[in-house]
Amino acid sequence: MKSLQYLNQFFYKYKHMFVLGIVITIISQLFSLYTPRLIGDSVRAIEAYDVTISADKEIVKDLLFKNVLLILGTTLTAGFFAFLMRQTLIVMSRKIEFDLKNVIFKQYQVLSLGFYKKNRTGDLMNRITEDVSKVRMYIGPAVMQAINTIIRFSVVIVQMYIISPRLTFYTLLPLPILSFAIYKVSKEVGVRSTVFQEQLSKLSSLSQELFSGIRVIKAYGTESHNETEIAAISEEMKDKNLSLVKVNAFFAPLMILLIGSSSLLVVYIGGLMYIEGQIDSIGVIAEFIIYVNMLTWPVASIGWIVSLVKEAEVSQKRINEFLDIIPDIKNECNESSVIKGEIDFRDVTLVYEDTGIKGLDGVSLHIESGQKVVVLGNTGSGKSTLLALVSRLYDVSEGAVMIDGVPIEKVNLKDLRAAIGAVPQDAFLFSDTIKNNVKFGAMGASDHDVEEVAKQANIHDDIMSFSKQYDTVLGERGLTLSGGQKQRLSIARTLIKSDVKILLFDDCLSAVDTETEKKILKNILSKSKDKTTLIVSHRVSTAKYADKIIVMDKGKIIQEGTHRELSEQNGYYKDLCEKQRNKKD
Repeated sequence: MKSLQYLNQFFYKYKHMFVLGIVITIISQLFSLYTPRLIGDSVRAIEAYDVTISADKEIVKDLLFKNVLLILGTTLTAGFFAFLMRQTLIVMSRKIEFDLKNVIFKQYQVLSLGFYKKNRTGDLMNRITEDVSKVRMYIGPAVMQAINTIIRFSVVIVQMYIISPRLTFYTLLPLPILSFAIYKVSKEVGVRSTVFQEQLSKLSSLSQELFSGIRVIKAYGTESHNETEIAAISEEMKDKNLSLVKVNAFFAPLMILLIGSSSLLVVYIGGLMYIEGQIDSIGVIAEFIIYVNMLTWPVASIGWIVSLVKEAEVSQKRINEFLDIIPDIKNECNESSVIKGEIDFRDVTLVYEDTGIKGLDGVSLHIESGQKVVVLGNTGSGKSTLLALVSRLYDVSEGAVMIDGVPIEKVNLKDLRAAIGAVPQDAFLFSDTIKNNVKFGAMGASDHDVEEVAKQANIHDDIMSFSKQYDTVLGERGLTLSGGQKQRLSIARTLIKSDVKILLFDDCLSAVDTETEKKILKNILSKSKDKTTLIVSHRVSTAKYADKIIVMDKGKIIQEGTHRELSEQNGYYKDLCEKQRNKKD
């Protein structure tokens, strides 16, 4: 249970509920002890009844009636406290489940992009849902039933020992066999539970990918192939689950067999002891049989508890794998940082750990605050990597990135990203209204602000053509919009963020025509007069508006200058100008 030790902090946080639950459980079990004792007294009274004495009949009737009422009262009281026990311990488990999900989600948010390249979304979702649910079953039902079992065993066995130590010994004789059987079965449960959870993650990951890529699947007509693939994985998961269930199925018969053995021993040994005069009444045997029956469910539930614990241990171990990861990008500055927008790259090299590809190779670049820079280059030349380093989505392998003369690692990460407005190459939109998607850039923005930035991004007219206009709910990842509409909506979301000092546009106008691009660029440049702006593009028409043009190839800067300077030099930029001019002609 080493993996489950992580949860001790939550038990400590809710220690008052935990202790209260234990106290309530003890009270419930103490009241449940009265039933066997009262039944034993009733049997003794009937055993001692003498039919020749008429007065005895009334005394026995009164005693039996009184005992029935007491049994009913104590049973109801024990049941009431059992209800309170569930209300305390199960509610505690739900609170811990809530906290644990928040801890996992918070960890997911701080982990670097490299982590998400290595792990599939379906697996991440499975750990925060299915695995946490398994852990919750341990925190709640398993812990509650374990406490209930331990307390019941304690009070019942003590009471049995007080009545007859010898009969108690024979009653508990099957327990060592039970312990060994539980150990062997639970060990196998742990192994098979691990395999099942891994298979479940595989199925969740594949399902998530198929749902996300449903447009591609339909376009290529591969539905039957995907159905076969899902069916194969589902069949394998079913087999793994059945394998686990078959082992779990051994628990209940074992418990019942051993409890039945205890009952037989009580009847046989108890009967011999009564004949030999070692116990004075058959009522003792009746009490012991009821005590054994009281232990039936706790003992039978041991297998269930062990199964829950083993499954939770496997799930918590999977959760801990992610919680133990130390994020590559850490906020090393607790003090507030004021961002002005000056950017320096000093002999920067970046090698992606997951692929070993060199994204940047010895890049040196100075960008003054408020300067407009356009970055050009072929696919894979390092343009997007350059922008990612400004946002500190990655840390450099060599060299240094400076923000206002300060190493970027020494700048408060929250302040840095709050001062940046970024439009990624792959525009991501949430399954929400258009209005809320734009407001994501500035949560407190007004509807008027939303419309203004939509006009600047040249998307307002498109939105007004929709039946619900700005209240139109987009499909997942913006599936209801065209590529150009998604890009323009992403630009609007960035423009509404008015307090930024640095704007990053990563090839975000590739899906719009040249005329629309000109309109949007003019609005962007007008909006960002005092803001440092980096625009990744493939078009010379974009570069004409820049204060500085950077041309990249294979992670290096091969040209740098203004439009006039570079158009007069032989090289990539001049060739690009001629190609696009000829294409236009």
